[in-house]
Amino acid sequence: MYTIGIDVGGTSIKCGLVDSQKIVYKKSKQTTKSGNLDGLVKDIKSLIDSILRKNNIKIESISRIGIGIPGIVNKDETITCLNLGLKNSQMKLKLQQIYPTTSISIENDGTLATLGEYKYGNMRGYNLGVMITLGTGIGGSIIVNGNVIDGLYRRNSEIGHMTIESNYFDCECGNNGCFETFCSATAIIKYVQKLIDEGYDSLILDKCHNKKEDINAKIIFDAYIEKDRVAVEAINRFKEYLVKGIVNIIHFIDPEVICIGGGISNSEDIILDGLSQRVKEKVIYNDRDIADIVIAKYKNDAGILGASII
Repeated sequence: MYTIGIDVGGTSIKCGLVDSQKIVYKKSKQTTKSGNLDGLVKDIKSLIDSILRKNNIKIESISRIGIGIPGIVNKDETITCLNLGLKNSQMKLKLQQIYPTTSISIENDGTLATLGEYKYGNMRGYNLGVMITLGTGIGGSIIVNGNVIDGLYRRNSEIGHMTIESNYFDCECGNNGCFETFCSATAIIKYVQKLIDEGYDSLILDKCHNKKEDINAKIIFDAYIEKDRVAVEAINRFKEYLVKGIVNIIHFIDPEVICIGGGISNSEDIILDGLSQRVKEKVIYNDRDIADIVIAKYKNDAGILGASII
């Protein structure tokens, strides 16, 4: 029997057909952000049905469908996702009506990425670990002896909303200074756009054909490699605040491993360059060892694998 793992992100929905712990087929599409639950469910159904057709299998061959969402699953199994404009929404109920014979589970996307990396990836063998997913926003989770820690009201996966310091724009949650307003793909893009608006020249504009709204994180990291001034400033700023966020995590939890996933983790050489040393310089009692800081083995696919096993 196959399973299907779905990772609903702020930018794209990624859907994977999983067999024996391997993603054998994957498809994605842009995320609907309008707060339209019916539209989001329709997109998920479209991806599932497409995967079934492409692989010539029927829904009866799928033992379960797991879905990761960038928000919280309430105790009544409704979901709340600020970045998607959803509050107390009945996603599971609607999908279960479409696929009544298939088991469907929904969980926080950072939690699922953590499970995927703990079971199959670079968190294996550690007893206490923290996952940070750097994507459109920032998610993550804490795992202890194979068990993901759930808080009383399930706010524990919201690593992206710990306050770092004041920022020049507010987070979508309404607060100012959230981690994800410094170190998410959205934050990096906003900062580059800010510098360009202030008159800085950059080859980033050439790479996006002078359409500032088409700037993405990959373009910025590519420009960083080419030593573009704006990209270098933006990525150096990103790394400065990533250090601060990781130091906060170490001071609070002191884990054995911190695993970085999400779309930004594709630029692992840039992210890891000097990161552990800079973190160690900032932590208290820095004459002792600190957590291993690693990039997720499955990078942006960790959430799909995690979703396939819940």
